[in-house]
Amino acid sequence: MAGATHPVSQTRTINVPILNEDNHKEWKDAILLQLRLLELDYVVLNEEPPEVTEESTGEAKQLRARWEKSNRLCVVFIKSRISRKIRFCFEDIRKAKPLLKAIDDNFIESKKVLAITLIMKFRNLHLSTVEGTREHIMQLGDIAAQLKKLEIIVPDDYLVRFALDTLPQEYNPFKISYITHKVDWSINELITKCVMEERRLVAKLGI
Repeated sequence: MAGATHPVSQTRTINVPILNEDNHKEWKDAILLQLRLLELDYVVLNEEPPEVTEESTGEAKQLRARWEKSNRLCVVFIKSRISRKIRFCFEDIRKAKPLLKAIDDNFIESKKVLAITLIMKFRNLHLSTVEGTREHIMQLGDIAAQLKKLEIIVPDDYLVRFALDTLPQEYNPFKISYITHKVDWSINELITKCVMEERRLVAKLGI
C-alpha cells in the first residue's frame, strides 16, 4: 500500500542521540548499533582496501567500491548525529574509522580534564565556619557522584571520613567520637549527625 512503512525498516531504526559534551558513551553504543542494523558497518569492521589501479582484479574493485559506499554513508550519518557546537572539530575527516577515533580521543581528553578539575575541587573543599554542614557535605557528595560518572569511584566510607576531615576545628571532639566508636555511617547519616552537632555548637558558641 502506498505510503506504508515496511516493517523491516522499523526494526532497523533506533533512537541515536545527538553527540554533545556529556553523552559520548551512550552515543557511541547507539551509533555502532544503528550502523550494524542498517548493515553499513563494513567500513568500521574492515581495513581500507587498496585504491583501484589498472592491475586491480574484479574482486578488488568490488571490495573497494563496497568500502567507499559504506564509508561515505557512515561519515554522513555519524556527522549528522553530532551537535553543531562541536561538529566543526571533525568536518575535515572523511573516513569513518579516523572519524570515530578522533571523536573518542576528543572525549577521552575532555574526560581527563574534567576528572582532574573535579578531584582538585574535591580535595580543596573545606568548611571554614561552624554553620553550613549539610550544604557542604552534599556538595562533596555531588562531586563524588560526578566522578562516578567518569568511572572514578569514591568509596562511601572514604567519603564520610574525608567529609569529617574537612570540617573546622570546632568539630574535633565530634570527629574523635566517630573514630573512637569505630562506626560506619552512610553519607546521609553523617549529614543528620553533623546537623545535630552544628545546632549544638551554634547554641554553645552563641552564633
